[in-house]
Amino acid sequence: MGSLPVAEGLFTWPSDDPRLIGGRCRSCDTVTFPKQGSCPRCASTEVDERLLDRGGPLWTFTVQGFPPKAPYAGPEPFTPYGVGYVELAGQVLVESRLTESDPARLAIGAEMELVIVPFRRDDAGNDVVTFAFRPVRRG
Repeated sequence: MGSLPVAEGLFTWPSDDPRLIGGRCRSCDTVTFPKQGSCPRCASTEVDERLLDRGGPLWTFTVQGFPPKAPYAGPEPFTPYGVGYVELAGQVLVESRLTESDPARLAIGAEMELVIVPFRRDDAGNDVVTFAFRPVRRG
């Protein structure tokens, strides 16, 4: 059995240096995540794939205290987890799971970094992984 990404085209996998896969509009430079077929700002279809920065400041957050509906539900039993927006390169806000669920250990503006984490096991026994952001530990 191996590890599979939760969805193709969201992040580079397998990788020792994983990156989210976004898009950049050639007409107006708007950056999106995930990559879209057309620009939400100017409607151009000239969108190039762009590997996004691995980290940035936490823009806002909350704690998910109840299980999400399928297909977003993870392993059982459910445990609360952090959810937040992380600003990457001042260009795009990415909504993501956070590895930290204690609100006392999170702060708006805190530096976050991309990690790949286990999500669930599929019917074939493969580990399904997803992306999340964790606080950058100093020192």
